[in-house]
Amino acid sequence: MYAIVEIAGQQFKVAKDQKVFVHRLATEEGKQVTFDNVLLLDDNGQVTIGAPAINGAAVEAKVLKHLKGDKVIVFKKKRRKGYRVKNGHRQSLTEIVIENIVASGAKKAEPKKEAKKEDAKPVAKKASNKGGDDLKKIEGIGPKIASTLNEAGITTYADLAKTDAAKISEIIADVRGNHVTDTWPKQAQLAADGKWDELKKWQDELDGGKA
Repeated sequence: MYAIVEIAGQQFKVAKDQKVFVHRLATEEGKQVTFDNVLLLDDNGQVTIGAPAINGAAVEAKVLKHLKGDKVIVFKKKRRKGYRVKNGHRQSLTEIVIENIVASGAKKAEPKKEAKKEDAKPVAKKASNKGGDDLKKIEGIGPKIASTLNEAGITTYADLAKTDAAKISEIIADVRGNHVTDTWPKQAQLAADGKWDELKKWQDELDGGKA
């Protein structure tokens, strides 16, 4: 069994009979001390988590001795200022031994429930051109423009034929390039009517959709 407990502003993972060095405590040597800010308990795999602390849980310890830690040198220097300061520091510590971990009043943490499949949020699907026409067959329309037109609701040759050239230019304004849309509605009308030979002959005379 072990616990995570806060002692003198620090968190420690402790178990029974473990010795721990903590920041200096006000308790005299040989005296008992109790720490009730227990954040987590593990009792043979049964984990209890506090919110933030566990009600009724505590860690009981005994103060063994007060001492100072190893000396730490703090050196400060400023270039071209002639400033040099050297200080030494020894942290005041207290050695304690963990005598008991009290778990009375602690509630066991419930295992997380798996989200039900029916509770999962549906993932938004990208607009598709299922059932529409291949607008790329119109001279001057590439994959990016075709996708942009589909997202705007123009998915068939008939849709494109009914759309004004100026409106088409507005819809594809964010697509890079210099696009001439003047002939697209007329091309789309020929495609919608199934006049592919006439459309092919006209497209041979076009350059990027421009007459």
